[in-house]
Amino acid sequence: MKQVVHIIRKAEIEKEYVKLLHLELDYELATLHDAVQEKDEKQIEKSKLRLTEIHSELETFNAFA
Repeated sequence: MKQVVHIIRKAEIEKEYVKLLHLELDYELATLHDAVQEKDEKQIEKSKLRLTEIHSELETFNAFA
């Protein structure tokens, strides 16, 4: 029974983490948009890097399915 509860809790935590990643994705896309508008190359590269990291994390959780 403990294992079932542990699995359910883990699934709930992962679901919440995926939601958080989606929020961060939206924020980072907005940041990238602003950086492109301002032609801020440093921020553009920083945002692109973070977007790549977020994408990889979402793929890990199969959040695109």
